Amino acid sequence: MTDRRRHAWPGDTQFVTPEGAAWLASASAFPLSVQALWSVRPTAPSVLPCGTAFDVVNAPALFGRRVLEQLWSAGPGSGPVAVHRGRVLLLAATGTAQRLPALLGWEEWGSAVPPLMCHGPGDAVTVPPLRGKGDGSASSSSRWLVAPDTRQPWLPGVDVLLWACIRAVRTGGDIDFCSSGSGC
Repeated sequence: MTDRRRHAWPGDTQFVTPEGAAWLASASAFPLSVQALWSVRPTAPSVLPCGTAFDVVNAPALFGRRVLEQLWSAGPGSGPVAVHRGRVLLLAATGTAQRLPALLGWEEWGSAVPPLMCHGPGDAVTVPPLRGKGDGSASSSSRWLVAPDTRQPWLPGVDVLLWACIRAVRTGGDIDFCSSGSGC
């Protein structure tokens, strides 16, 4: 059973709680080793496998932000969300990475969605540090927009992310989601 309470608005939860760290570590085959590493280096990004605790939908920065806005303004909210190297990482329910690209292909507006990288079983992603570097720099290339704060966070499924992607494109007007510097 997942915790149905929604996370705080993006930007309000920038640091991972101990419960959130335990959940992230559970994605690894060796969660105690991951937690031991984090206890020594909480300001270092980590690589975690996808497909067990979560999948990741990796979107260009502008489009990812628009999807996140749709999830929060007209949808159910989001699960954990990070920014890494100019792209938005939306942590999603397992199975999403396999199904979302195919479902977008069937949608009328699906061709307008910029290239998404969907990470599932067999893939790994770099997640931001548990804690910031303490220098107040919110513009780090790897940071949490919505950090995990519970052992069983609510994660959007393929239906919710499909809806948010299509809505972001439809309400985007003439925005070029793949403009220079957007992460495409």
